Amino acid sequence: MKNIDKYRNQQVLVLGMAKSGYTAAKLLHRLGAKVTINDRSSLKDDAHAKELTALGIHVVDGGHPEHLVSENVFTVVKNPGIPYSNPLIEKALRLNIPVITEVELAYQISEAEFIGITGSNGKTTTTMLLGEMMKGSRYEPIVAGNIGTVLSEVAQNATPEQVIIAELSSFQLLGIDEFHPRVSVFLNLFEAHLDYHGTIEEYGRAKARLAKNQTENDVVVYNADDKRISALIKDVKAQKVPFSFSGVIKDGAYFDQGYLCYNDEKILSKEEMAMPGLHNIENALAAIAAAKVYKVSNEYLRQVLTTFSGVRHRLEFVKELNGRRFFNDSKATNILATKKALGAFKEPVILLAGGLDRGNGFDDLIPALTNVKAVVTFGETKNKISEAASAAGVKNVKIVDNVEEAVPSAYDLSSSGDIILLSPACASWDQFATFEQRGDMFIKRVHMLK
Repeated sequence: MKNIDKYRNQQVLVLGMAKSGYTAAKLLHRLGAKVTINDRSSLKDDAHAKELTALGIHVVDGGHPEHLVSENVFTVVKNPGIPYSNPLIEKALRLNIPVITEVELAYQISEAEFIGITGSNGKTTTTMLLGEMMKGSRYEPIVAGNIGTVLSEVAQNATPEQVIIAELSSFQLLGIDEFHPRVSVFLNLFEAHLDYHGTIEEYGRAKARLAKNQTENDVVVYNADDKRISALIKDVKAQKVPFSFSGVIKDGAYFDQGYLCYNDEKILSKEEMAMPGLHNIENALAAIAAAKVYKVSNEYLRQVLTTFSGVRHRLEFVKELNGRRFFNDSKATNILATKKALGAFKEPVILLAGGLDRGNGFDDLIPALTNVKAVVTFGETKNKISEAASAAGVKNVKIVDNVEEAVPSAYDLSSSGDIILLSPACASWDQFATFEQRGDMFIKRVHMLK
């Protein structure tokens, strides 16, 4: 870890506890800062709050008092999910106080270089897959970031012989300043998180920050099939390495005549891939293009792609029961992710969908429902999804209250040979704290079926 003096004896406000806030507060304390951490929830019985207090860190809970931000504050480190409309953030920006996320802290102290991966869909799968591929390079990979492991935690022990492969959300990227990845990867861009960003343009600008500090010595891997992505990286200084699902391209990764290729060399056929779904071919192409920057051999890439079967909650096979196969795709928190999941199966599908209502409709889902024989919907969006399913001509549509009720209902509507797929097309926050909790409930209920 780089022992930087930037924060020594400086007042720093950490906004939001959670994992990232707790880790950032401890790191800043280690760097000699005078740290205050603030969370709107009560932390009276919180073990992390007690630990931070014992270290001499000032813990303020139960709200966001405005006096915490003054001209004496050097930096605000905020939880990525806290919007910029928060009064403390607005006040800090008026006072020209830097507002960063812990991603920036991680970069400032890291001795390892970074690969940053962003996009609307496929980030987790691509990050995990690239992590496996990079084991075939001269660097030891560390997989972290929005994937669940706090970057500023792993960066403290990272060495120059390692590389940090970071899944990065638009929320995290809004809070970077100096962050400079050796390789940036842009997967795709479509309308998501507009309740936070306001417009697709602002969302895209947040994503584009990943490459803003890259130079001619760096590499940007990008989806040549996505016009929005191509426009975003048009003026990036880094060397551009494209990937494409739609055919042969020069100096990049592509899918052609059933094969995943790189620079005119076939790596393997789609039938040999362990991960199901055409969308995972795109994820694999992105990972291949990034791995090739580090000279990973085709033989090693092939070995990984024939054994890597995916990540939890992303088209995760659960079990087979009486001829029905159950898949958990709880990480599909938007329409595009669900469309891609549905496209992974030729068999008839019983779709379980629903969740947080962000105000959008589901007409975009209708063309993907042609192979769906029944829909079981739940949560805040259940009526909207029911209407979309009926408009698509799905004959069996059932509304239930939650995932727990949806599983036996889906089984009752199914036959031997069917796929029963949880792919909600919505965030989980109406009924669950995380999409992982939602997926775990699905799995638990599947295993209870007789």
